[in-house]
Amino acid sequence: MPIDAAKALAAEPRTDGISWTTKDVQLYHLGIGAGADPDRDSPATDPGELRYLLESRLHVLPSFATVAGAGAPGVISGLSMPGVEVELAKVLHGGQTLEIHRPVPAQGTATATHRLAAVYDKGTAAILVLRTEVADADGPLWTNDSQIFVRGEGGWGGDRGPSTRLDAPTGEPDRTVERPVRADQALLYRLSGDWNPLHADPEFAKLAGFDRPILHGLCTYGITLKAVVDTLLGGDVTRVRGYTTRFAGVMYPGETLRIRMWRQEGSVRVAVSAVERDDAPVLADTIVRHS
Repeated sequence: MPIDAAKALAAEPRTDGISWTTKDVQLYHLGIGAGADPDRDSPATDPGELRYLLESRLHVLPSFATVAGAGAPGVISGLSMPGVEVELAKVLHGGQTLEIHRPVPAQGTATATHRLAAVYDKGTAAILVLRTEVADADGPLWTNDSQIFVRGEGGWGGDRGPSTRLDAPTGEPDRTVERPVRADQALLYRLSGDWNPLHADPEFAKLAGFDRPILHGLCTYGITLKAVVDTLLGGDVTRVRGYTTRFAGVMYPGETLRIRMWRQEGSVRVAVSAVERDDAPVLADTIVRHS
């Protein structure tokens, strides 16, 4: 069996030193569309956009934590863990959960500890949960859980894991925004460290079952969080405490995201869909927790 759940869960955590600079933060923000907000008259010079792009006033969107250090994101690094031997073409990013312990600094050095927190048997697929805990000299910064969906690798009789499906939001959303995705968005976003050819190479995308490269799920994840912060959280990135989503469908570069938001006590429920494909779901079961 390509996935040895017992071996994977028993493996010692892997620890790496990571560092990032303001340039890394700026590149990430450009990769999720900062400076191109269609709701602003002059986005490239609007103060609300420049706070994501100008080093003298740089605010760090918490989802930057998913790429900080420019290491391989959970979807790829999880495949190098002991007990896991699968083909990259069978792998999809199933979901992401981020807990923010302190505001992410614009530059820093930290220690990242990686381990497989869970391996679930879904029958026709396996789900790996790679947990990354990051701390600097002042203590914990963030915890990332990447849910890695591996097609064709289930069926060994293991734990199916908890259900993460939520009831659909009710009532009209408090805000709805649309965010065009540039045709070259994936090529720009991948410069932050996710080199999976699924998002750039048409031939590899066909091997994975897609007619063309798809946008990184974590790119949509970042675009969505920025929309929530900018519209419902007053532009204050430090208010974000946690952010979780399930990647419910693909997004293609050149399409438009429709982002619906519902206010709740201490959180925002979000649903994201692709406008050009009759609101096909892209992100589901999505919650941004905030102060």
